[in-house]
Formats: sequence, C-alpha cells, structure tokens
Amino acid sequence: MRRFAILGHRAVTDPGFSLNDMPGSAGRMDVLCRCVNSCFFLSHDLRRDVECYLILKGGPETTILFKGETVRSLNPDERSAGALIKKALGKTCGSEFIESSPGVFIRRGGLERLLSEYPFAVLDESGDDIRAVSSLPANLLLSDHQNFTEEEEVLTADLPRLSVGPQVLHADHTITIYLNEADRRSA
Repeated sequence: MRRFAILGHRAVTDPGFSLNDMPGSAGRMDVLCRCVNSCFFLSHDLRRDVECYLILKGGPETTILFKGETVRSLNPDERSAGALIKKALGKTCGSEFIESSPGVFIRRGGLERLLSEYPFAVLDESGDDIRAVSSLPANLLLSDHQNFTEEEEVLTADLPRLSVGPQVLHADHTITIYLNEADRRSA
C-alpha cells in the first residue's frame, strides 16, 4: 500500500464552498483535487493500492481519506474529487474515520495524528533524488502550493526527505513522477 498525505494550508473544512470556485471559495481545494487524481488515475483504470490523505487546515483541522481499493464515483476531473470532498465535509465526524461515500472517509485531526500512525518521508526539493535511493518509501507527505509552517517543520524534522528532480514542481506532478519511478522499479 502506498500512502500520500497532502497538506492543504487554506483548504476549508466547511462544505459551503462552490465547486465552480475551488481556488477561491475553498482555499485552493483545486490543488488537493489534482493531487487526488494524480494518486489514483491510470489510463482506463485506478490504482487500487493507494490511499490519499488530505489534511485540511482552513478551519478545524480535518483529514479526508480516499482509498483506491473501494472508492467509487471518482472521475478524472477536479469537480468530481471536489464533490466527494464537499460531501465528506457535510458529515458530522469525530476523531475516528467515518465513511461519507464509498471509499471516502473523514475525521477530525490532522498531521500530528497521521504521523503517529504511519512512517512518512517528505517530498521536498532539497531532499535526496528518488533515482539515487535504494528503496522508495511507501508513505509520502507533501504540501500544497505553500511551504510547511514552522510547526510542520518541527513535526517532520526527523523524517527522510526526497526530491523528484532539480526543479520545483506542482504537488500533483510530483506524485505522478514518484509513482512512475515506483512503477519502473516494480516492473
């Protein structure tokens, strides 16, 4: 199982956002939707062995989980992922995951809890090149269009750092490149 966790620094935790304005009314939810799509979509198929955690920080810290093995109604466009996120945010949840739609779950809490549950490596442009490491970690943490906060830097200070190349890329592109490298190694 591969796990991706993406921090959405301004991503709202209220379901009242407009699917027509995810960059503005939802705090750059569009970035997170593109990351969801990059985690799962192949041509004419989905990656079933991937989980994608979205940590929404634009309100009470909330985590939304997409599970590739059971997700339904996810199509390769931002609105589809956005609608599933919106539906999840409409659910009343506590500290444990509840299912909002097939393969989509929500709970309160965020990065600190997730780091206590799984060992993550951080995708960071200053990290070790993924082509130079002997084995790729299964669980990766990355940020949206903003850098890690000081608090997040402290939480992730001891985690391994990896890079996909010499240029700073969008988060969703980074996921695609990482998965391509993993596919090449397992082929």
